[in-house]
Amino acid sequence: MVIEGSTRSPERVVLLDDERKPAGAMPKHLVHGEKTPLHLAFSCHVVDDDGRVLVTRRALSKATWPGVWTNAFCGHPGPDEPIDSAIVRRAEHELGLAIDRIEPLLPDFAYRATDASGVEENEFCPVYSARAIGDPAPNPDEVQEYRWVQPDDLARAVHAAPWAFSPWLVWQLDELAGRPRTVLTDPRRSL
Repeated sequence: MVIEGSTRSPERVVLLDDERKPAGAMPKHLVHGEKTPLHLAFSCHVVDDDGRVLVTRRALSKATWPGVWTNAFCGHPGPDEPIDSAIVRRAEHELGLAIDRIEPLLPDFAYRATDASGVEENEFCPVYSARAIGDPAPNPDEVQEYRWVQPDDLARAVHAAPWAFSPWLVWQLDELAGRPRTVLTDPRRSL
């Protein structure tokens, strides 16, 4: 994002070739469209000391999947930015949350999905877990609301209504459970 009246440059994402090797960079606001190039991202699941999982509802102003429930947060490391640093940066930006114990869950996760507006996600998106230090103070431009839930309750909710959650969360939970990816259909769209 470019801040008006500042010299701060726009956030850049790392483009990837077919072998998932860096192939350049592009401003984030130009990457996502109807034919999004493959790029590097990450997804992070946050747990607390009681074993609960943080789920967030994306802000209604988000360009893709607005108002949809998802994992704690996602993001894009910048060129030459270590992924752990990007995870810490996005936790602070999106949730006002300090985290530690960052660990890989699904290091080879990748997905392609198109939302109702026609914007495509095409990401090599390793999945991580982290532990929350304190309570979230969400950025309203990123997160509309959040909840701490038991992992089994989240799995039941996603199984009952997968269309109410981000496709990447549904697929990540499938892979973590050793199941094939869920075929997502939204009954509201078949009317």
